[in-house]
Amino acid sequence: MAGGLAFPLRRLGLPERLLAVLLLVLIVEFAANSFLFDRMNSFELRRDDAERIAQTLVLATRTLDRAEPDKRKAVAKALSTDGFGIEWVSPGERQRGSLGLANLRAQVIAIQPELALADLELHLEQLPGRGNIGGSVRLTDASVVRFHTHANAASKLRVGRIVSMLLPTLLLIALAWVLLRATLRPLRDLICATRHLGSGPPRPVPERGPDELRSLIRALNEMQERIHQSLLDRTQTMLAIGHDLKTPLARMRLRLDESVLEPEVREGISHDIDEMRMLLESLQAYVDSDGRNIPAERIDIAVMAETLVDAAADHGADATYHGISNLEMSVRPVAIRRALSNLIENALHYGGNARVQVRSGEGVAEIVVEDDGPGIPQERMADVLQPFVRLDTARSRDTAGMGLGLPIVRKAVGMENGTLDLLNRPEGGLRATIRLPLPAN
Repeated sequence: MAGGLAFPLRRLGLPERLLAVLLLVLIVEFAANSFLFDRMNSFELRRDDAERIAQTLVLATRTLDRAEPDKRKAVAKALSTDGFGIEWVSPGERQRGSLGLANLRAQVIAIQPELALADLELHLEQLPGRGNIGGSVRLTDASVVRFHTHANAASKLRVGRIVSMLLPTLLLIALAWVLLRATLRPLRDLICATRHLGSGPPRPVPERGPDELRSLIRALNEMQERIHQSLLDRTQTMLAIGHDLKTPLARMRLRLDESVLEPEVREGISHDIDEMRMLLESLQAYVDSDGRNIPAERIDIAVMAETLVDAAADHGADATYHGISNLEMSVRPVAIRRALSNLIENALHYGGNARVQVRSGEGVAEIVVEDDGPGIPQERMADVLQPFVRLDTARSRDTAGMGLGLPIVRKAVGMENGTLDLLNRPEGGLRATIRLPLPAN
């Protein structure tokens, strides 16, 4: 039975579900108002309260009927007490209460039948501070006597009326909240899946919700598969090309060593072979750098940075390190080591020197690499972070690489939920800052 009901409900679209909410609210409101009217019509006072109202009204109508019209307002005021307010109104349109008290009217008339001739009307009083029972009667000249009083039993009825008026609104809010959460749950899953689109293996989203959302989820799942397969094909193709090209380069190196050539020619060919090998290694590093499935390891990133600086200094480079001596954190060590190595090599190649600093504070680890080179033109800051973009626009290649150094750094840092910032120093040179989040204590 439950399965049979679940199927048609699942097939409802967003417009149909909203219409169902409105229809349900109307039904609830109708039921609440019907219940309220039924309580109003069947409401009766205690015998003493009913006798008090009947007797007071009879005395007031008889007295005001005999009084001069210009004195009736004063007389009505004189007849009023703290528990029973009376007001005389000149002939005109009579205002009736929104909810009549039929049984109470019959109860009062049964005590004083002459009030039936005065067209007695009773209703639940709405104005604060005036009691909870109100009404009016007509005098013989068609003028109206309005009154309001307090009855203990009517307080519960008034509270019930307020609850009945608020009930449809409260149910509307509750039902709308439940239905909208149920409707938007697949949409939240869809948003979460789009954030991870293309950043790893596909994460199929369960197909549920209205037809519109189910179709959208199905399309997204298919798109995830296509993108993932495309990325796999691209990665495998690039890695295969890089691997296969290393073999002919190795053969060229062997043949070069065995051939008799002029020293200048031999040196030029050897330089070209080394550059091609470096380009292939750079390309493979970039394609293979999206290693999100590689588990993070706890390493000392300060020691890693200092070791890379010492290695560069041992080869005669102008590289120095200053900063904290140790800073342990969980990262992917191969990717982060490659990122730091790229920044240091860029600083040495383009700036002639590299100053590396590691520091921590406010939940963030910072690795700063500075040089005294020409920096990067401000309008090209965004360009250098794109793959295969080089600042030298000429055809001649006087600098090594394929423009993949900084993109590799950005990808490696991004995998750790970190950021890479490039800034031209006022005194000259470039400052590259890696910020990595530290785990909370």
